[in-house]
Amino acid sequence: MKKYITLMAVAMIALASCAPKKSAEMKSLVLYYSQTETTKTLAELIQQKTGADIASIEVVNPYGDYGETIQRGSQEVASKNYPELKPLTVDLADYDVIYLGTPVWFGTVANPILSLLETEKFEGKKVVPFVTFGSGGRNTVEDYLRTTLDKADVGACYGVRQARIDKASKELDRFLVEQGLIEGEVEALPGYTEMQPLTEEETAIFEAAIATYPMLAGTVASTCGARVTPDGTDYIFSAGTADRPSSMQIVVTVPAAEGSVPEFVEAIR
Repeated sequence: MKKYITLMAVAMIALASCAPKKSAEMKSLVLYYSQTETTKTLAELIQQKTGADIASIEVVNPYGDYGETIQRGSQEVASKNYPELKPLTVDLADYDVIYLGTPVWFGTVANPILSLLETEKFEGKKVVPFVTFGSGGRNTVEDYLRTTLDKADVGACYGVRQARIDKASKELDRFLVEQGLIEGEVEALPGYTEMQPLTEEETAIFEAAIATYPMLAGTVASTCGARVTPDGTDYIFSAGTADRPSSMQIVVTVPAAEGSVPEFVEAIR
């Protein structure tokens, strides 16, 4: 009988060691690269909402202003000679969930993240990407990380335009709950209506939204869908230029508050 009890105890210990970790037992880290403080702001918001540890990725030779960053960054991409990084202040092996943050450079993750991914593949970890951008790149970063980190569980990517960083806190609440990363409940958002030719009102909304971003000058929308949420009305426009008429989708929101102006949310290319 005593031998039977001992064997049962050993079996129970083995089963417990193989059981998946509960979310409360999983250790999380917010790991980010930020050049202009915007991604840092987003990283700190995620840290506050999740209780995760936080650490930054730093380059040995910092980048300069916008123009210098574009010049140096494009040379690094062409040569695939990415920047040298300072040693991390944390051991990634200690974490189960890693919130990986980056600004969008050249349509994908920033070059310092490319440096990190040369040696770190996040094998066996849950990776939750988050990005800041001027116009878009959330979808391309998500696709890139899922392809590159093929031994990790890469989740959905949260992204916000730099010009809308003040809207990130509320959006993050929904994102983190929907992804099962924090406890809570949110009402599901409705789907968009079918894409239809623009009305005069929708054309005016589109033009007002993209007027805040000069790099979209000359962009024209052809069709759109819409949805009404508790926060306002969202639009998704099929848009492009004369030579590429439907090369992207542009998301715009008009907040519910009276007198609100249309906001350019993101471009999806």
